[in-house]
Amino acid sequence: MAFNIKSKEADRLTRALAAVEGVNLTEAVIIAMREALECRRVAETPLETAARLRAEFGIELSEQAREVLPRSVYDQL
Repeated sequence: MAFNIKSKEADRLTRALAAVEGVNLTEAVIIAMREALECRRVAETPLETAARLRAEFGIELSEQAREVLPRSVYDQL
């Protein structure tokens, strides 16, 4: 199946990756797409990141810190 790149930046990036990896353009696209999909699969949510950092640095949240702020706080922002 044909794949037509009409973006100069996409073409430049694909060629740069192909040169770095020592592969043809098709393989460069496959590598890039696999890496992009894997990155999205393993990405943390903001809550997961916060939990990981709290655990890493030994930080415990008080009950007050776990309470949802009232809407008026967000409205003032």
